[in-house]
Amino acid sequence: MTGPGTAGVRDAGLQPERTRLAWRRTTLACSVAVVLALRQALRGSGSPLQVGGTAVILLIWLAFLGVAHRRMRELASARPPGLAPRAALGAVLCTVALAVFAMTVIF
Repeated sequence: MTGPGTAGVRDAGLQPERTRLAWRRTTLACSVAVVLALRQALRGSGSPLQVGGTAVILLIWLAFLGVAHRRMRELASARPPGLAPRAALGAVLCTVALAVFAMTVIF
């Protein structure tokens, strides 16, 4: 509700909660990509390239989980800090690399 007396009032709990849920959805999507890549590697030919690609996917996934977990923990505080540029870049690079490697292994 907006009005003359409520201009500076906002619910600080909703935005961090939505952001935390977005991080969880992205983590779930990355986890599904990893599971599909592992499934394909286990059912595929088992070539060194496929096994190496799957290992890289797992490492990238673990790095992304670290960034996401740290950010979700920060969002649980009363006044969450902004996302550091280095952490944002790390999350973006992990997500893009995971998508590229997962597509490589699956196709």
